[in-house]
Amino acid sequence: MDPIDIGLWVTGGMLVMVVLGMRVAFAAGLAGFVGLVLIFWSKRQFGMEHLGWALTVGVKTAGQVPHSKVSSQALSLIPTFILIGYLAYYAGLTRALFEAAKRWIAWLPGGLAVSTVFATAGFAAVSGASVATAAVFARIAIPEMLKIGYNKPFAAGVVAAGGTLASLIPPSAILVIYAIIVEQDVGKLLLAGFVPGAFSALVYATLIVGIAVIFKSVGPPVTGFTWGQRFASLPAALPIVAVVVIIIFFVYNPFGDAWGTPTEGGAIGAFIVLLMALWRGMRWTELKSALIETAKLTVMIFTIIWGVLIYVRFLGFADLPGAFADWITSLEMSPMLILVCILLAYAVLGMFMDAIGMLLLTLPVVYPAVMALNGGETVSAADSAFGMSGPMCAIWFGILVVKMAEFCLITPPIGLNCFVVAGVRPDLTVQDVFKGVTPFFIADAVTIALLVAFPAIVLWLPSLAG
Repeated sequence: MDPIDIGLWVTGGMLVMVVLGMRVAFAAGLAGFVGLVLIFWSKRQFGMEHLGWALTVGVKTAGQVPHSKVSSQALSLIPTFILIGYLAYYAGLTRALFEAAKRWIAWLPGGLAVSTVFATAGFAAVSGASVATAAVFARIAIPEMLKIGYNKPFAAGVVAAGGTLASLIPPSAILVIYAIIVEQDVGKLLLAGFVPGAFSALVYATLIVGIAVIFKSVGPPVTGFTWGQRFASLPAALPIVAVVVIIIFFVYNPFGDAWGTPTEGGAIGAFIVLLMALWRGMRWTELKSALIETAKLTVMIFTIIWGVLIYVRFLGFADLPGAFADWITSLEMSPMLILVCILLAYAVLGMFMDAIGMLLLTLPVVYPAVMALNGGETVSAADSAFGMSGPMCAIWFGILVVKMAEFCLITPPIGLNCFVVAGVRPDLTVQDVFKGVTPFFIADAVTIALLVAFPAIVLWLPSLAG
């Protein structure tokens, strides 16, 4: 049995474990360890006398992964971004943001739902966690919408779909993970997420207004706010704006050199939100809750990373990514058609896996194949298949797969955001939430199609950073 065969069998076994219900972190870690042992054992022709040696080397190789990879400075962004979101919630900044959006936008058809989408986008700009965003606004926005007569499933669907924006709008934990896995610049990837994230929010808002115009009972407008009330709502939302500006200037300063690293920007953003939370009267119990929730989510993400990186180390020894890239490039199909097929495969896979696990498991194999389709890591725009250089293709593909991860957060049967909204709201069933998010499948499909057809939407801002 050669390394490629071992790679295929072990990968198949891992997928079976995931389908049977084993957590992605443990399935990937176990598969990676077993695969490493088999790879090393195969070098000695599977002699029983060499099994102990193969186990020893496999344990040492797998054991080096968690520390060597997770000690990366870039990963320290994840807990700081998550902490910003929880502190903002406990400081009352999320409610202030929603109130400001409501006073300025709720006069539109479906205006309160549109306000929810823009408020979730604003909160996403200080929180890297989609699940946290969905949970927060399920408590804040759904009661407001139901109070004025919104259709209950539709209100739940708006919150579940709006929460997905946190996957794309920086600071995004998934974008950081993507950058680590494919070894790309974290700052440029975070920068690339702003325009597509705002574009996604606009597509959602347009869809909501269209539905409210056609079905007038779905989302009645809210009127009666004076200009004075609108302007009075802005100061309470300014801290979130300040954090967004700080993160942007630490990633990319349009007037000169960046102020620092994205990691430093995330830490300073968390410190500013902490000061604001204390100023607004945050108590010790609330601060403790924010820290504990941040720790829980961070540990969950890092555990998945540990397990998957052991599997990634095994893939490197098996050379499965290289073999898959060679097979993809040998297909007699246009590169763009192959890319579309890959994105459709992500849509199907996302029905059965969580977003982070899905990306971590697939990127080590899929990313090299996509780069090979374009012409390689160092190809110029003139010689490429997709009309962009290797580094720009890495950024573009990253935004596409993260947008697919957003899509998977609301698709049945595993759409995590839908379960979170139903869990927060006992008066809602999971079926209600899935029913409510159905129109947003169309919005996401339109957004992904436009990002594929017009890469400039993704690449314009990072191209300014050089």
